[in-house]
Amino acid sequence: MSFSGGAQAENNYRDIEYNPDTLSPTPSYRTRPQPLPTPTKSVLSHHNLLASAPASPPTPAPSPTPQLNRLPTWASAGESEDDFLRTARPYFSRLDSLERQRFLAEILNLCDSQQLSFVMNYVSPRLKKDPFRTLPNELCLRILSFVDDPRTLARASQVSKGWHSLLSDDLTWKNLCESRRFVLSSEVETFGRTTHNHHHDPSLFQPVASRQFMEIGPQTATAGASNLAPPKQPKRPAPPSSYRSHFKQRYMVETAWKTGGKLVAKHTMSDHGVVTSLHLTPDYIIIALDNAKIHVFDAEGNWLRPLTGHEMGVWAIVPWGDTLVSGGCDREVKVWDMSTGECKKTLHGHTSTVRCLKMSDHKTAISGSRDTTLRIWDIEQGVCLGILNGHQASVRCLEIHGDLIVSGSYDATAIVWSISKRVKLRTLNGHVSQIYAIAFDGKKIATGSLDTTVRIWDPHTGACLSVFQGHTSLVGQLQMRGNTLVTGGSDGSVRVWSLEQSALEKPNTACVHRLAAHDNSVTSLQFDEVRIVSGGSDGKVRVWDLRTGAPVRELSTLADAVWRIGFEQEKAVILASRGGTTMMEVYSFSPPPEALNDFYRASSPSAMSERSINISDDAAMHDHDDDESHTTVTASSSRHQPSSPTPTSASDDQLRVTMEHSSGEGRSADGS
Repeated sequence: MSFSGGAQAENNYRDIEYNPDTLSPTPSYRTRPQPLPTPTKSVLSHHNLLASAPASPPTPAPSPTPQLNRLPTWASAGESEDDFLRTARPYFSRLDSLERQRFLAEILNLCDSQQLSFVMNYVSPRLKKDPFRTLPNELCLRILSFVDDPRTLARASQVSKGWHSLLSDDLTWKNLCESRRFVLSSEVETFGRTTHNHHHDPSLFQPVASRQFMEIGPQTATAGASNLAPPKQPKRPAPPSSYRSHFKQRYMVETAWKTGGKLVAKHTMSDHGVVTSLHLTPDYIIIALDNAKIHVFDAEGNWLRPLTGHEMGVWAIVPWGDTLVSGGCDREVKVWDMSTGECKKTLHGHTSTVRCLKMSDHKTAISGSRDTTLRIWDIEQGVCLGILNGHQASVRCLEIHGDLIVSGSYDATAIVWSISKRVKLRTLNGHVSQIYAIAFDGKKIATGSLDTTVRIWDPHTGACLSVFQGHTSLVGQLQMRGNTLVTGGSDGSVRVWSLEQSALEKPNTACVHRLAAHDNSVTSLQFDEVRIVSGGSDGKVRVWDLRTGAPVRELSTLADAVWRIGFEQEKAVILASRGGTTMMEVYSFSPPPEALNDFYRASSPSAMSERSINISDDAAMHDHDDDESHTTVTASSSRHQPSSPTPTSASDDQLRVTMEHSSGEGRSADGS
């Protein structure tokens, strides 16, 4: 097939030989290359398509028409370009769309499969358009708000500098934090001005073999204290300064809770005893036992000192800063300075075992006893401010909110008291057996009883709002957060209840999840906005998803019985009986500092400018704007491979790697 110029143009094409290596025309021995004539509409007649048709006389070239479509950047001729391409380029540009298609079809029909593959790889990226380059930023951010997979966002931020800049906007990560419940309402307002409440310590990432593995007993209580001082800690990574870095940290913590975690401290107590109380504070881990012992550890699980002074079992402790208040079977209430181990005050007054303790402020403590009374103490002065009489049997549990105290008793009643007035406000009647557990948030009271029911009360009117039934034995564990109540019973089950008004009005619909948690009694229970952790007398510690009720994992190795569990965002403490001894294990779920540092470094614009991006035909998106860089496609281009679950080097895609970073060395939280 020939185009403009008739037979003469056809002869010109035939007389040009092509060098297959350079694709440049070489004159043949028959004739020298001649410029291609300007195409006209008349040259495309059916007569001129015949090889024997006579050549038409040249016609004047028409005036060039304005080009409505802007040519791409690679459409201009270079200075070193040969004469043939310099002539063919303007010739092709003057053809209309249909003529160009016919011309290209003829050229492609002459190509073999290897050349067609080159054309496909060369053309395919140019047919793709980056929508984020044409849409307004507000619309782009709206689109990104529907992406809830952080790994997808992390990979997308590596496509180009433009995408990286767009995904660095904190709005996207703020929405992701809120959808994952990673940011509390109080944190949203103060984020960026204050540091996170839960810090992480690099010392937690040392292998267990390098940490203190000690036996707590009389011999180590004094002589070993100097050897147990925590080593000098390396510099901590900078705290999160944006929603993006905050999400990254929380994401890694949540991943560790599901599949990682490390045993960072383990202690064996030589004098066996039942653990009666466990408290975690920002600075201390405190445990009390029924053998009159109280042990104080630092926040990382290093044993600090015992608190010696009680003569009988300690059944209740409550910390406030460096101050600890304790009570037990010796009928005394003691006030301690945990930083020194000194007993500052001993408070006398109860005539039977002190069973429960709470503090309303730094100097006011309230104790409940088997002598049926509650006492209000000024722990600084060491005096009793008032005695609350009203129960007819042992006071088993109490909770405080503001100026109100709610106590539960073996007389099957709960009583609401005023701290300031030191009087009984109202009695909550309804249970038919002993009350063992109580929860109070200022708006609602929840009580668990030996009669297998859970009752919800209005603290201001004393009215019973609802009765939850489902447990088949004693309900001894309760915790309430907002409109969610979690209960644990001696039947081994854990139940999640809704406290919404509709659920209270129809209690048969209030149970959200029924968890067959343990083969025996639930001995300890705690939950936060993400998970439930339960311990049982079957020796197991189990983690559950609060939202779905699905089991997540078993934590720790099997024990004979679990006494107490307690956890924070990045730490869990388990106290259990194993082989006739009492064991304490501390697990860390903190992200390794090097992973966070890699993330901060990878998120910086300087790191982005140094990162090379491999373009594949299914991932690259380009348009033909003048400022778009030219992409060279080679035969070695390959598709992205699925990411590995194991850590890779810092030279790899930092954002993706740190999102999938493992929890590091050391024993895993599931005992493997």
